[in-house]
Amino acid sequence: MPNNNIIPYNPKLKQLARILRKNSTLGEVLLWLEIKNRSLDYQFHRQVPISNFIVDFYCHELKLAIEIDGSSHDHKYEEDEARQGILESYGIRVIRFDEYEVKKQIWNVLRVIEREIKEIEDSRDGNV
Repeated sequence: MPNNNIIPYNPKLKQLARILRKNSTLGEVLLWLEIKNRSLDYQFHRQVPISNFIVDFYCHELKLAIEIDGSSHDHKYEEDEARQGILESYGIRVIRFDEYEVKKQIWNVLRVIEREIKEIEDSRDGNV
């Protein structure tokens, strides 16, 4: 899959994404409260269909996906790795957090996200 500016969208996932937005986990709600309304200077969206997947949070401008792994991801390491590889093939940077980490250490999660954003900005500016 080529790394280009076109990110595939599967319209069949639109309804499922709506359902997931209405049934967010506590970790997703807590992180959303911190990153919505451009609080990190960029706009993030929740439950975004990309290719044949739905990512928890996505910033189009940065091509940054944030995934929160709850119990539904238990014993799915290989599946998550394959999914992440496909997303990365489209030039999307993916960062993952454990549900427990988001609930108990939100300040650390936000620091990691801010550091990722800075790295993306620096790479665009040629400061790598």
